[in-house]
Amino acid sequence: MAEFANTDPCPVGLRGIVPSLNTPFTADDRIDRVSLRRQVDGILAAGCAGMLINAVAGESGSLTLDEKQRVLDTVLEHTAGRVPVIAGVSSDEPAQRLALARMARQAGAEWMLCQPPSGASGTVLEKLLGELCAAGPPNLMLQDLDFAGPGLPLEEIVALFQRVPAFRALKIETLPAGPKYSAVLEATGGRLHVSGGWAVQQLPDALRRGVHAFIPSTMEPLYCRIYAHFAAGREAEAQVLFEALLPVLAFAHSHIHVALRFFKRLRAAEGVFATDAVRPPVPPLDAYQAAEAERLIGRVLAMQAGLPQSK
Repeated sequence: MAEFANTDPCPVGLRGIVPSLNTPFTADDRIDRVSLRRQVDGILAAGCAGMLINAVAGESGSLTLDEKQRVLDTVLEHTAGRVPVIAGVSSDEPAQRLALARMARQAGAEWMLCQPPSGASGTVLEKLLGELCAAGPPNLMLQDLDFAGPGLPLEEIVALFQRVPAFRALKIETLPAGPKYSAVLEATGGRLHVSGGWAVQQLPDALRRGVHAFIPSTMEPLYCRIYAHFAAGREAEAQVLFEALLPVLAFAHSHIHVALRFFKRLRAAEGVFATDAVRPPVPPLDAYQAAEAERLIGRVLAMQAGLPQSK
C-alpha cells in the first residue's frame, strides 16, 4: 500500500478498502446496534482504511433521521478514531441535507459523502456545497452516481475542485467507470482523491488506473487481500483471487436490490448480523435467486476461511 501512496500527489491519506456498511435490523425492525458493532469489528480486523455509513448499501433511504443518528453514534463510538468514518448526508431536501451534515460534524465524523441533488449544477451546485461544507465535517466526498450514464461532467468536477476547498474526494459510480477515473485523475493532476464503488467488478482495472480507494460492501478480507497484493506489486496473485470472486460479483451486482439482499444474507451467514432483514421497497429474492445466493455465500465463506491468517 505504501507504494501507491508514495507515487501520487494526492494529499488525502485514504488508501485501500473503505467498505460501505450495511445497516442491520432486529427481528422487530429496529437498528441492531450489537450487530453493527460486530460489523465494525470485522472491518477493522480485515485491515480496511476507513468506512462509509448511512449510504446506499446501508439502505439510507429507509432510515429516519433518528436512526441515522443511532448508526452514526454507534459506529463513531466503536471505531474510536482508529480509521476515518465517512457519513452519508445525501438528500434532495435541503433542510435534511444540512441537518445530516450538522449531525455528522457534531458526532465527530471527519468526512461526509453527498450525492448532488437532481438537477443541481453550476453556481447552484457550488452554492449548495458551500452551505453543506459550512455545516458539516471538514472533508467532503462527492458521490458521482449514475447507474445508467456518465454522471457529472468532467469540467464541473474540476471547477468544483478548484472552488470548493473542502471537496477533496470523488466516489465515481458511473457507466463506464474506468475511463472516468483516468479522466478525473488527469484533469486534477492526481490531487483529487478518487474512489470506486459499484464497479467493483472492474477492481483490477481501477487499481491499475491509480484509483486511491475502493468502497464495496462485505467481503472485506478478500478485498483487502486483493488490494494488498496489488500495492506490493503481486498483480498475478491479486488477479487470481479477484477472478475467483467474479461469479459472486456478477450475481450480487446484477441489481442494487439483489446486492442488498445478498449482502445481508452473507452477513447473517458469517454470524455478524442476527437477521438478514431488508426494508421495503427491496423485493425478496425468488426461489432461483435464493438458491444461487446460498451457493455463492458458501463460496465466499470458503474463500475467506482459506486466507492466510497473517498478511
